[in-house]
Amino acid sequence: MENDCTRNAPAALPPGTRLLHIGPHKTGTTAIQGALFAAKETMPEYGVEFPAHSRHPMEAALAACARPAMMGDTAPTDKHWTRLLRQVQDTGRCTSVISSEFFADAPDDATAARIVEQLGGERVHVLVTLRPLARIMPSQWQQYVQNGLRMGYEDWLEHMLRKAPYEKPNPSFWHRHRHDRLVERWARAVGPERVTVVVVDDRDRDALMRTFEALLGLPGNLLQPVPDTANRSLTLAETEMLRNLNVEFRGNGLPEELYSKLVRNGAVMHMKNACSPTPRDVKIATPRWAVEAAAAIGAETAERIAAMGVRVLGDPSLLSAVPERPERPERSERGEQPERPEPDSAAARISPEAAAQALYGVLAAAASVPAGPVPARTVHQTSSKELVRVLGHRCLKRLRRR
Repeated sequence: MENDCTRNAPAALPPGTRLLHIGPHKTGTTAIQGALFAAKETMPEYGVEFPAHSRHPMEAALAACARPAMMGDTAPTDKHWTRLLRQVQDTGRCTSVISSEFFADAPDDATAARIVEQLGGERVHVLVTLRPLARIMPSQWQQYVQNGLRMGYEDWLEHMLRKAPYEKPNPSFWHRHRHDRLVERWARAVGPERVTVVVVDDRDRDALMRTFEALLGLPGNLLQPVPDTANRSLTLAETEMLRNLNVEFRGNGLPEELYSKLVRNGAVMHMKNACSPTPRDVKIATPRWAVEAAAAIGAETAERIAAMGVRVLGDPSLLSAVPERPERPERSERGEQPERPEPDSAAARISPEAAAQALYGVLAAAASVPAGPVPARTVHQTSSKELVRVLGHRCLKRLRRR
């Protein structure tokens, strides 16, 4: 293993490389994709192309990996992947970079090998960005909630860390985040000499940008962060509000497309854009036992990656670091030691502003839906559960017509 922890900048990849950044999720992918897309018109001056029509070619990656779309979204098709392949081919002999965390969802070796071959075979270099599991878990849980998950955080941690085979309710979690197996899978597709692993240091937010610049042969500070409020994580209260809404949504049998249009891309999107968390908002806190379990997995991961012969940039020990407990507050005048309980859903309260913005997001998404005909039965003759289901289907039907 070549470890570049002490170097200021790694050596640039050979000209003409097709750099495939596979994530995985919650490792700085959105920030990098936003910076690359913002520099799309400038990078060709330095022989580098970003061959995608959007910041994140998610549909293309999902199609390449034969993965379903998010709950209620339109299913990706081969035309999305074919379009991206054509854009990559149009870059000719230039260096190009393709980035999507959904490439980490490639289900098996054969899929990874096919993706590599279609993107250029020996020209492909795979880049994996890693963060400590303890930092990934709360972000990934609230992302699953945004896709319809109804399980609370501690129950979810119990299933992911303590209940074999650790696949329920989200089998994708360990497929993405057992990072040693992820690196091994892609190293088999391209060879270890064409895999670079970057350990992200959250204490230095610019380091990942500078690493991409060095690998692509770009001048320093060309890649700059792009503000993206829509990508911010939800607070504990916001996530719990959405999780409870998921319970009602599923319980009433509403169509998934309605969830996509009105909830995820209506309520949640508008709330994240309009409201920024304040110091008073309770964050999602991971219990100590789970942090220590994640650190143990991180230590094993770092050890296995070190033996694979891939290039590692950054400090692998960060993957197994256990954050220190926050200092306890001062004792009171009577000498009592006040308790600092872990934040939980009972302590979290969503602000009236955030609730109002979420509700407005739903109304804005459905504002153009016309009124429908009067039903044959009156409301009083219809059960509330059936009424909700019927109204949901009618609302979705009208949205489709538009």
